[in-house]
Amino acid sequence: MGFSNQFFRAIGVQFEDRKSLKNFASKIGVPLSRLRYYNEKNILPTGADLEAVINETGISELELMLKMGRLDRNILEVLQNKADLIMPILNTQNVNTGSDRISAELTFQTDLGNLYQGDCLSLMEEIASDSIDLIFADPPFNLNKLYPSNINDSLKTERYIHWCQDWLRECVRVLKNGGSFFLWNLPKWNAIFTDYLGGRLNFRHWIAVDIKYSLPIQGRLYPSHYSLLYYIKGERPNVFHPDRLPMSICPHCYRDLKDYGGYKDKMNPKGVNITDVWLDIPPVRHAKYKRRISANELSLKLLDRIIEMSSDVGDIILDPFGGSGTTYMAAELKGRKWLGVEISPTDDIIERFSRIDEERKILENYRNNMNALFTKETHKKRVSLGLWTSETFKDSNQQQDDDEHKQGTIDFDSSKLTSPSGQNEVTFVLESDG
Repeated sequence: MGFSNQFFRAIGVQFEDRKSLKNFASKIGVPLSRLRYYNEKNILPTGADLEAVINETGISELELMLKMGRLDRNILEVLQNKADLIMPILNTQNVNTGSDRISAELTFQTDLGNLYQGDCLSLMEEIASDSIDLIFADPPFNLNKLYPSNINDSLKTERYIHWCQDWLRECVRVLKNGGSFFLWNLPKWNAIFTDYLGGRLNFRHWIAVDIKYSLPIQGRLYPSHYSLLYYIKGERPNVFHPDRLPMSICPHCYRDLKDYGGYKDKMNPKGVNITDVWLDIPPVRHAKYKRRISANELSLKLLDRIIEMSSDVGDIILDPFGGSGTTYMAAELKGRKWLGVEISPTDDIIERFSRIDEERKILENYRNNMNALFTKETHKKRVSLGLWTSETFKDSNQQQDDDEHKQGTIDFDSSKLTSPSGQNEVTFVLESDG
């Protein structure tokens, strides 16, 4: 959904009347389609279009920016300097107290976690400030999808942004100093939220997770990644120990996909450093791994990586949008305490915990291939094909050390020399095999 006609309202155009719109567009010499674009996207006109609008309506650029909510650094500085004058006006504005929210009721417990059904804001308002070690949030994307809770997933753009800022504010409040916050969303939304979060948390990474989530769109690049924002509260993270990943290997011939030249012997046997582009997170589409039919869900591998990187055993994890319960399952299997809430019925999440042994095997398969330069299968194949492995250089270096040891030895002989006083003096003689 687009914005709520903020541009047309700002310039005083009667947007309900098509004839009036056409006349206005014709009068100022700007195509109607372009005016509708400015209105739909709440985009501030520039150049000749802006001059035409200003000349016809008498509105100033500054007033237009204020009415459209498009504030630049100059306006923000004025607001900062005049805060004492503006506060009385702001204090008179009605604030939504959240009286219409669905209360959060406990529906499931384990030794490590509690699951609630209801509005995430109802739950988070009850959580103590600075008490959560790690937060992962995967909110609805406002794509007009149908959810079991019948929530409105087709809000006007500004309403969706305002709603997100409400729960983002609570996430920031309850996060510990040094705690980590991860936000999963489409790039178009996360690009907006960076402005809000950047004034409250410390930006670490924009992680691109390579998962194609739609069909190719004519006239545009193929959307092929989700955005995962990573922030911390404070200057440094309390926990940061990311996994190392196996090298990229051809799945057919098992040879290197990247030429490491003369640096193969410098490769860490525990694997390569993880980057901010994740190419190995699988989409959950096969019925064997899906835990709910009605909506998409996240891979256990994704949450395993996030939790492993930014928390320790016993830490508290919050996910305010439970979905299929992937965060809670990963936290449970990894020995973290967890707190969760889902506005839809929680039956699918509860049923998922009845199959925790299956989930444990899936997670173990992921973990078995982490923190090694080659997976076990790849290592075995490369050895059989005579290709290099970490042991190749380890064995080579050991042989070189043995050869050097044979070439020269240090012999202690106190009878070779005497000091002027006639006392024995220590002498080292290097004897060569040659």
